[in-house]
Amino acid sequence: MAGPALDAAALAILFTEARTHYTWDDTPVSEADLRQLYDLVKLGPTSANGSPARFIFCHSADAREKLAGLVSANNAAKVRAAPVTVIVGFDPKFYDRLPELFPHVDARPWFSWSAEFARETAFRNSSLQGGWLIMAARALGWDTGPMSGFDKAGVDAAFWGDTGTETNFICSIGKGTAEGLFPRLPRLSFEDAARIL
Repeated sequence: MAGPALDAAALAILFTEARTHYTWDDTPVSEADLRQLYDLVKLGPTSANGSPARFIFCHSADAREKLAGLVSANNAAKVRAAPVTVIVGFDPKFYDRLPELFPHVDARPWFSWSAEFARETAFRNSSLQGGWLIMAARALGWDTGPMSGFDKAGVDAAFWGDTGTETNFICSIGKGTAEGLFPRLPRLSFEDAARIL
């Protein structure tokens, strides 16, 4: 059910004034905060409600240091400084949970017929869920700093182990500071990026 459009203040929080942050103040992010965040993220749509994203919230100093050792030099300081950095992963065999998540029909064969197709679906939908994570964090008053620039094989081995889950991207969460921010970069115009057919 669609509701009324958000006002300018809400749009500013989610889009027009939101930025990618690189530095953080000392406001803690609690386990309760992370659970509240996930409870919003899980409501975002995915193919057949498959929900392939998996999340590891590197909250402790040890977990953040372990992750910092597997990211680029520029990103290591960000990971160490942020109160939490989440590893957004995806389960290529997400379809095994479809009897629970899509109970009205056996949807497993829609994806299990091809490992390549299932992995592509899982990657695409975990990317969607990662987007929901950023928007949900902003809606709850947190800032985010999504990142690429890491040793994927290393992160997979160190954090996911033999589960089969793979890493998509990482994202720091906390109360960002203005340090390191620069004027917003240009974006493509509608004419450069879109068509209406």
